[in-house]
Amino acid sequence: MLDAIQRRAFSFFRHETNRANGLVRDKTRVDWPASIASVGLALTAHPVGVERGFVTRADAAERTLTTLRFFWQSKQGPGSDATGYQGFYYHFLDMQTGARTWQCELSTVDTALLLGLGSSTHPLPVESYQAWMSTYRWMTIYDTQFLYAGPLFTHQLSQVWIDFRGIQDGFMRERGIDYFENSRRATLMQQQYAIRNPRGHARYGESCWGITASDGPGEITCAVNDVERRFFNYLARGVPDGPDDGTIAPWAVVASLPFAPEIVLPTLEYFCELHLSDVHPYGFKATFNPTFPVAGGSPLGWVSPWHFGINQGPIVVMIENHRSGLVWRLTRECLPIVMGLRAVPRVVLKKEVA
Repeated sequence: MLDAIQRRAFSFFRHETNRANGLVRDKTRVDWPASIASVGLALTAHPVGVERGFVTRADAAERTLTTLRFFWQSKQGPGSDATGYQGFYYHFLDMQTGARTWQCELSTVDTALLLGLGSSTHPLPVESYQAWMSTYRWMTIYDTQFLYAGPLFTHQLSQVWIDFRGIQDGFMRERGIDYFENSRRATLMQQQYAIRNPRGHARYGESCWGITASDGPGEITCAVNDVERRFFNYLARGVPDGPDDGTIAPWAVVASLPFAPEIVLPTLEYFCELHLSDVHPYGFKATFNPTFPVAGGSPLGWVSPWHFGINQGPIVVMIENHRSGLVWRLTRECLPIVMGLRAVPRVVLKKEVA
């Protein structure tokens, strides 16, 4: 099952990439632009594809070099024809030219997830990390204590690249856990929320959960079985406080595989039994909403018509991290990231990183 899910997710990057410049479509909608996030996840997925035999090493190397050369030579500036500005890149880029699309923002998170602390020339001050931690909320939900964030992706994305087992900053050391354990607790809380199902959504349960930033059926309010419900478009959905309109994201479950395989694997088997990926070339569609009423009364309700690169990448990489730790091992050899971790105030690093 994991072989099939991983292979089909990887094929997104094979077919939704412009071979001339390495740009990767953000989602499969016709004429949709690339995103710097999709590009980064494609670069991360290439080594996995080589290891699993999905692509030859030569082809993966060619695609990687094409992408890096394009960004190295791309125009920088504040104008609409630029790809980036002062080393950062705009979030959405024209698939053909690489020019900024929709006057979108510079994407700082998608350019550098570890804060710039490890820069050899312009490192961020340590106070920036302390300011980041000042926003933390330690909460107890369903008898579980953890650093809270509602959408599940918040507990996953940095750990696509970094293995936080045994790495503690001051905040986590005071609470006796690390960020890996925190993400495990957040994953278990998601399942418990679905079992309790306080909003009475269809199909929620032990093997049907996964609530995160995701595509949705639209900005619609309507009565469903005599209950007035409000539905949303793309939104950062979260639990237990919401927003939650019954939209489930299978990819977010896959991305939790390293943290809680004992509940993720049965959930993926259930999703396969629902035939959520049978006719889709890239596997699971981004989201489905069994609560949303559709013509014909499909048991799946509304199903997103799209695939997103930012969903497909974590599927490929987190399956591999669970199975072999490949990307985690490669990241440990990245000196700027190691230096960034060392710069975190009061951090304790495990032996492999230190």
